[in-house]
Amino acid sequence: MSDGTLETIGGRPALRFERVLPHSIERVWRSVSEPGELGKWFPAAAPWTPAAGEKLEVFGMSGEVTEVDAPNRLAWNFNGDDYSFDLSAEGPGCRLVFIHAFSQGTPTAQTAAGWHSYLARLDVHLDGGHLSEMDAHANWDATHERYAASFGVDPEPGRMFWAQFLANQ
Repeated sequence: MSDGTLETIGGRPALRFERVLPHSIERVWRSVSEPGELGKWFPAAAPWTPAAGEKLEVFGMSGEVTEVDAPNRLAWNFNGDDYSFDLSAEGPGCRLVFIHAFSQGTPTAQTAAGWHSYLARLDVHLDGGHLSEMDAHANWDATHERYAASFGVDPEPGRMFWAQFLANQ
Protein backbone atom coordinates (compact mmCIF):
# COMPACT_ATOMS: atom_id res chain seq x y z
CA MET A 1 0.00 0.00 0.00
CA SER A 2 1.42 3.38 -0.95
CA ASP A 3 2.03 6.03 1.67
CA GLY A 4 0.06 9.20 1.97
CA THR A 5 1.52 12.60 1.20
CA LEU A 6 1.54 15.87 3.07
CA GLU A 7 0.27 18.81 1.01
CA THR A 8 -1.12 22.29 1.48
CA ILE A 9 -4.74 22.80 0.48
CA GLY A 10 -6.42 26.15 0.97
CA GLY A 11 -3.48 27.30 3.08
CA ARG A 12 -3.85 24.37 5.47
CA PRO A 13 -1.76 21.22 5.86
CA ALA A 14 -3.51 18.18 4.42
CA LEU A 15 -2.89 14.48 4.17
CA ARG A 16 -3.68 12.86 0.84
CA PHE A 17 -4.05 9.13 0.35
CA GLU A 18 -4.63 7.70 -3.09
CA ARG A 19 -5.48 4.08 -3.84
CA VAL A 20 -6.49 2.17 -6.96
CA LEU A 21 -8.86 -0.51 -5.78
CA PRO A 22 -10.00 -3.59 -7.73
CA HIS A 23 -13.64 -2.90 -6.87
CA SER A 24 -16.39 -1.01 -8.65
CA ILE A 25 -16.96 2.63 -7.84
CA GLU A 26 -20.43 1.68 -6.53
CA ARG A 27 -18.95 -0.86 -4.10
CA VAL A 28 -16.35 1.58 -2.82
CA TRP A 29 -19.01 4.31 -2.52
CA ARG A 30 -21.07 2.08 -0.23
CA SER A 31 -17.98 1.44 1.92
CA VAL A 32 -17.23 5.15 2.36
CA SER A 33 -20.78 6.44 2.70
CA GLU A 34 -22.98 3.89 4.50
CA PRO A 35 -22.78 3.86 8.31
CA GLY A 36 -22.87 0.05 8.53
CA GLU A 37 -19.99 -0.22 6.08
CA LEU A 38 -17.96 2.55 7.71
CA GLY A 39 -18.28 0.84 11.06
CA LYS A 40 -16.29 -2.10 9.68
CA TRP A 41 -13.14 -0.13 8.81
CA PHE A 42 -13.38 3.61 9.63
CA PRO A 43 -12.67 5.05 13.11
CA ALA A 44 -16.44 5.26 13.68
CA ALA A 45 -19.70 4.61 11.87
CA ALA A 46 -20.71 8.12 10.80
CA PRO A 47 -24.36 8.68 11.71
CA TRP A 48 -25.29 10.23 8.38
CA THR A 49 -27.53 9.67 5.38
CA PRO A 50 -25.26 11.37 3.97
CA ALA A 51 -26.86 14.54 2.64
CA ALA A 52 -25.33 17.99 2.14
CA GLY A 53 -26.06 20.17 5.16
CA GLU A 54 -26.62 17.20 7.45
CA LYS A 55 -25.25 17.80 10.96
CA LEU A 56 -23.02 15.24 12.70
CA GLU A 57 -22.52 14.57 16.41
CA VAL A 58 -19.97 11.90 17.36
CA PHE A 59 -17.85 11.56 20.52
CA GLY A 60 -19.13 14.94 21.75
CA MET A 61 -17.81 16.69 18.63
CA SER A 62 -19.79 18.13 15.76
CA GLY A 63 -19.56 18.50 12.04
CA GLU A 64 -21.53 18.79 8.85
CA VAL A 65 -21.71 17.02 5.52
CA THR A 66 -20.68 19.68 3.01
CA GLU A 67 -20.93 17.92 -0.34
CA VAL A 68 -22.44 14.75 -1.75
CA ASP A 69 -22.18 13.78 -5.39
CA ALA A 70 -22.86 10.04 -5.32
CA PRO A 71 -20.93 7.95 -6.23
CA ASN A 72 -18.04 10.34 -6.85
CA ARG A 73 -17.58 12.74 -3.96
CA LEU A 74 -18.35 12.93 -0.28
CA ALA A 75 -17.01 15.80 1.82
CA TRP A 76 -17.58 16.86 5.40
CA ASN A 77 -16.09 18.89 8.19
CA PHE A 78 -15.73 17.55 11.68
CA ASN A 79 -14.29 19.19 14.75
CA GLY A 80 -12.68 21.92 12.62
CA ASP A 81 -11.06 19.57 10.09
CA ASP A 82 -12.14 18.95 6.49
CA TYR A 83 -12.35 15.48 4.96
CA SER A 84 -13.26 14.13 1.55
CA PHE A 85 -13.49 10.95 -0.47
CA ASP A 86 -13.24 11.34 -4.23
CA LEU A 87 -13.93 8.28 -6.35
CA SER A 88 -13.42 7.78 -10.07
CA ALA A 89 -13.57 4.76 -12.33
CA GLU A 90 -10.15 3.28 -13.06
CA GLY A 91 -10.35 0.41 -15.54
CA PRO A 92 -12.54 -2.26 -13.97
CA GLY A 93 -11.87 -0.78 -10.53
CA CYS A 94 -11.92 2.55 -8.74
CA ARG A 95 -9.46 5.28 -7.76
CA LEU A 96 -10.05 6.54 -4.23
CA VAL A 97 -8.55 9.81 -3.02
CA PHE A 98 -8.98 10.57 0.68
CA ILE A 99 -7.99 14.00 1.97
CA HIS A 100 -7.86 15.23 5.56
CA ALA A 101 -7.11 18.96 5.89
CA PHE A 102 -6.41 20.21 9.41
CA SER A 103 -5.06 23.10 11.41
CA GLN A 104 -1.44 23.82 12.21
CA GLY A 105 -0.28 21.86 15.23
CA THR A 106 -2.00 18.60 14.34
CA PRO A 107 0.59 15.81 14.68
CA THR A 108 1.01 14.98 11.00
CA ALA A 109 3.02 11.76 11.29
CA GLN A 110 0.68 10.35 13.96
CA THR A 111 -2.38 11.27 11.95
CA ALA A 112 -0.93 9.84 8.75
CA ALA A 113 -0.02 6.56 10.48
CA GLY A 114 -3.56 6.30 11.82
CA TRP A 115 -5.19 6.87 8.43
CA HIS A 116 -2.73 4.45 6.86
CA SER A 117 -3.98 1.77 9.27
CA TYR A 118 -7.64 2.54 8.63
CA LEU A 119 -7.18 2.41 4.88
CA ALA A 120 -5.53 -1.00 5.31
CA ARG A 121 -8.75 -2.08 7.03
CA LEU A 122 -10.73 -0.73 4.05
CA ASP A 123 -8.65 -2.84 1.64
CA VAL A 124 -9.36 -6.00 3.62
CA HIS A 125 -13.05 -5.10 4.07
CA LEU A 126 -13.54 -4.56 0.35
CA ASP A 127 -11.94 -7.95 -0.29
CA GLY A 128 -14.56 -9.57 1.97
CA GLY A 129 -12.38 -9.99 5.04
CA HIS A 130 -12.07 -8.32 8.41
CA LEU A 131 -9.01 -6.68 9.94
CA SER A 132 -9.45 -5.64 13.55
CA GLU A 133 -8.42 -2.17 14.59
CA MET A 134 -5.72 -3.64 16.83
CA ASP A 135 -4.30 -5.80 14.03
CA ALA A 136 -4.40 -2.87 11.61
CA HIS A 137 -2.37 -0.79 14.06
CA ALA A 138 0.13 -3.59 14.82
CA ASN A 139 2.90 -1.84 12.86
CA TRP A 140 1.77 1.67 13.74
CA ASP A 141 5.12 2.58 15.30
CA ALA A 142 7.14 1.68 12.19
CA THR A 143 4.60 3.39 9.95
CA HIS A 144 4.75 6.49 12.14
CA GLU A 145 8.55 6.57 11.97
CA ARG A 146 8.41 6.35 8.17
CA TYR A 147 5.93 9.23 7.96
CA ALA A 148 7.91 11.36 10.44
CA ALA A 149 11.04 10.92 8.31
CA SER A 150 9.16 11.56 5.07
CA PHE A 151 7.49 14.72 6.39
CA GLY A 152 10.60 15.95 8.22
CA VAL A 153 8.80 16.23 11.57
CA ASP A 154 9.91 15.39 15.09
CA PRO A 155 8.94 11.76 15.76
CA GLU A 156 9.10 12.10 19.55
CA PRO A 157 5.45 13.16 20.15
CA GLY A 158 4.27 10.11 18.21
CA ARG A 159 6.64 7.85 20.10
CA MET A 160 5.25 9.16 23.39
CA PHE A 161 1.68 8.71 22.12
CA TRP A 162 2.41 5.11 21.11
CA ALA A 163 4.12 4.29 24.42
CA GLN A 164 1.11 5.65 26.32
CA PHE A 165 -1.28 3.75 24.06
CA LEU A 166 0.57 0.48 24.67
CA ALA A 167 0.73 1.12 28.42
CA ASN A 168 -3.07 1.46 28.50
CA GLN A 169 -3.68 -1.85 26.70
